[in-house]
Amino acid sequence: MKDGEQGVSVTQEIRPLLKDIQAKLPSGYRIDVGGAVEESDKANKALLAVAPLMVVSILLLLMLQLQDFSRMGMVVLTAPLGMIGVVPALLAFRAPLGFVAILGIIALGGMIMRNAVILIDQIQIEISNGRDPWNAVLDAAIMRTRPVVLTALATVLAMVPLTRSVFWGPMAIAIMGGLTIATLLTIFFVPALYAAWFKVRRQAAGEPAPVPNAPALAS
Repeated sequence: MKDGEQGVSVTQEIRPLLKDIQAKLPSGYRIDVGGAVEESDKANKALLAVAPLMVVSILLLLMLQLQDFSRMGMVVLTAPLGMIGVVPALLAFRAPLGFVAILGIIALGGMIMRNAVILIDQIQIEISNGRDPWNAVLDAAIMRTRPVVLTALATVLAMVPLTRSVFWGPMAIAIMGGLTIATLLTIFFVPALYAAWFKVRRQAAGEPAPVPNAPALAS
């Protein structure tokens, strides 16, 4: 096998070439795929087995933090933003979407939701301090942009050495590509989603401050 190639990707390339051989095999004979591909399939099945418990745990933690079903739903909706960057990154580096890459995508979803929680929490803090909802959304986005971007940048740079690893490379590439794009999108998407979700509008001159639809976080 060539250096830098994974067994899973090589097997996927060879599989179509085996169809003619399989068709000519005598009755009772077959070709089974083993090795890295078989182990990857076993790992994926084991991951799917605990997926429901993982989802319930995430929702429970989000509910404890946000204490509101609407805001929890908003945070969960931000998790898929990572796929916008994951797919082009894996294609650009010709990295397989195997078990390790899936682990990276799961971790990426947690990172994105964490950024969303930070922004929404800051919006609620601004509202509880007396800001009108429209300016609270704007101020929260401006105030939290720097820490969110710097945290994401630190994570992306930490993944750079792993990209040279044949085993961990796909995970690193998935996290780098997904987190880079998702961080930029989150800064704009979460405030816009919050404003649309709770029908926040700009306050006209002389108009009394509206009562926010979203309840403030309990202290």
